Amino acid sequence: MAEHSGRLIDLLAGQPVVPVVSIERLADAVPLARALSRGGLPAIEITLRTDVALDAIRLVAKDVPEAIVGAGTILSARAYGEAAAAGARFIVSPGSTRELLGEAETGDVPFLPGAVTPSEILALRDAGYTMVKFFPAEQAGGAGYLKSLAAPLPAIRFCPTGGITAANAASYLSLPNVVCVGGSWVAPDALMKQGRWDEIEALAREAAALRRA
Repeated sequence: MAEHSGRLIDLLAGQPVVPVVSIERLADAVPLARALSRGGLPAIEITLRTDVALDAIRLVAKDVPEAIVGAGTILSARAYGEAAAAGARFIVSPGSTRELLGEAETGDVPFLPGAVTPSEILALRDAGYTMVKFFPAEQAGGAGYLKSLAAPLPAIRFCPTGGITAANAASYLSLPNVVCVGGSWVAPDALMKQGRWDEIEALAREAAALRRA
């Protein structure tokens, strides 16, 4: 709802890039969150794509107080509730359903629903949302598409995710209707598997330094 969107913007507007990560090994959760936070990206989206995702959210919420841990790939009201109970401070979905919107209305954790088409965005606006996840960003039209939505939908802000890299992030961040972008490039699987946290911190620092044109 509008209040939730406002709280979400307050949480995410302070950093240009929100890392979107999948945790395969629970032992990686805390050092990863610490590395990203040290690099200037405390808001982190842990996707519910692995068996340890909820435990990873729980660990980060408990052991990394400087992090703002969120849950991504939320597809049902049950998953929404489980993620919130685990300590997620924001919830992200690739789309929206009446079930998800109903859970968000009764819960206390801000919701970032996904949308692509003007009709989907208008439906979320009518439900009270002023911030939307634009996914999959590159495949759905990229920065040019989002730019075209700014005039007819001036009250809507976006967090584009999907296909965004260090090379194209600035083209999104330059848009007035973009709050931040979501990206996985700051925490590559190969670096996580090898425990190269200093290198992930360096990537996070570079991403945190991205500025709007």
